[in-house]
Amino acid sequence: MRKMTEKSLSEAFCGESMAHMKYLIFADVAENEGFTNIARLFRAIAYAEFAHARNHARNLGYIKNTVDNLQTGIDGETYEIEEMYPAYLSIAVLQKEAQAEQSINYALAAEKIHAKLYADAKTSVLKGQDLQLDEINICPVCGYTHVGPAPEKCPVCNLPKEKFKKF
Repeated sequence: MRKMTEKSLSEAFCGESMAHMKYLIFADVAENEGFTNIARLFRAIAYAEFAHARNHARNLGYIKNTVDNLQTGIDGETYEIEEMYPAYLSIAVLQKEAQAEQSINYALAAEKIHAKLYADAKTSVLKGQDLQLDEINICPVCGYTHVGPAPEKCPVCNLPKEKFKKF
């Protein structure tokens, strides 16, 4: 693929990915405000944006086999843990942005768990096995990720277990 096309598709992938996430967030807002059909509209269009992003990712060669995809996940999470979020946190602290600090700390705590989960999953796949997971519970406030029944309270932000989202 030529560089200009690759750059264009990469930017389009980022834009479509961001639109997908924004529209899902907007759907939650609309739902909470009682606009169920508008929420459904946001979710439907978010899915279309997902399809666009997936097509761009496929053309860019981002989508590989599960072992390679897990390694990409490990690499991404490790970068966020070791480089990106520490740098962002330093900026937030320097500029006394308490909400940004909290948001970054929440993400950093979750990313550490994600990296380990991906590494464990990769080990399983290399052995020809799927992971043995009964359930995964995610804190909707901070993103804390827990394999198994939700803890009584989130260890990062103290949200009660009944608020966790189960997968």
